[in-house]
Amino acid sequence: MNTLALGPQWLNSDYLITTFGLIGVLLIVFAESGLLIGFFLPGDSLLFTTGLMVTTNKIDTPLWLVCVLVVLAAVLGDQAGYLFGRKVGPSLFTRPDSRLFKQENVEKAHAFFEKHGPKSLILARFVPIVRTFTPIIAGVSRMQYRSFIIFNVIGGTLWGAGVTLLGAALGNVEFVHKNIEAILVGIVLLSVIPVAIEFLRARAKAKKEPAAAAADTTAPQGRGRHAKR
Repeated sequence: MNTLALGPQWLNSDYLITTFGLIGVLLIVFAESGLLIGFFLPGDSLLFTTGLMVTTNKIDTPLWLVCVLVVLAAVLGDQAGYLFGRKVGPSLFTRPDSRLFKQENVEKAHAFFEKHGPKSLILARFVPIVRTFTPIIAGVSRMQYRSFIIFNVIGGTLWGAGVTLLGAALGNVEFVHKNIEAILVGIVLLSVIPVAIEFLRARAKAKKEPAAAAADTTAPQGRGRHAKR
């Protein structure tokens, strides 16, 4: 099965699975779920392709076992991210930018976490980049560990098993085999939409704030009851 290479070959799901097998899939899921270096890895398309390859016998492992291992890797990845966040604390927000680290990603995840609370651990699973940084932000914020575990397991199961099972289910559909490239492109685009929406919202907000501040400074000051005469 040849799928469309979205970006560099080493980020192509088909290439990664063919080259590194199920172990490679689990390591990527773990890294993308909570390690700072994993935010650029292909999570959604990778899991979808994994499920499809199980159905077509490209991966010689029972589907139920693949789902269990993927969920475990996702949960452990978030766990690592949470513990890292608790260790580094607020210093994460002052860490300088580098090729693999951008403060912008931390700020987006922090805003996402503040907006959605504990359930962000579930919602973030389906948002690239944000899913990598959210468990770290949960650790920085010292979210109650019991709540973190509950939402971590729920999110890891819905995302890890859900996307894999979706790929396995659609793997039996002839239309999918004939249009696998377009479907993988669609999955990537759908996963990027939430990020694009948040980016546009943040950009619009950033434009409005200077305008509002300028309006406040130029507004005429009325005389108060105690104004000097």
